[in-house]
Amino acid sequence: MDTQPASPPVTPDGRYIVVRGRLWRRADPRLADDAGQALVNRLMDARRAVGRALKAGDEGALAAARREVDAAKVGLGERGPVWWDDGAPDLNRRMARNTPYRDWFEGLEEQPGAH
Repeated sequence: MDTQPASPPVTPDGRYIVVRGRLWRRADPRLADDAGQALVNRLMDARRAVGRALKAGDEGALAAARREVDAAKVGLGERGPVWWDDGAPDLNRRMARNTPYRDWFEGLEEQPGAH
């Protein structure tokens, strides 16, 4: 039996993944591999710093770590201005069933083992 978690579904246009029915913006695919990896490393470091600050109860360090998480996510294109240029709105954090992706998402739910 495969114990690896399934990758979340990706919208047909590649802009979002779907986690528990909610759209989450993906990183900008135009980022160079090394630049993208550097931003992912920065994000992971910042998330670890959030954990340390929470454990220590250090509000100043927590605020700084959360700013760093946000900066890395903006750099990746997961937050801030959208990375696509066709004028489509940002649907980040919206429930897929309440967006133009509804039919696509409902088709996923009909498949055995779908999210």
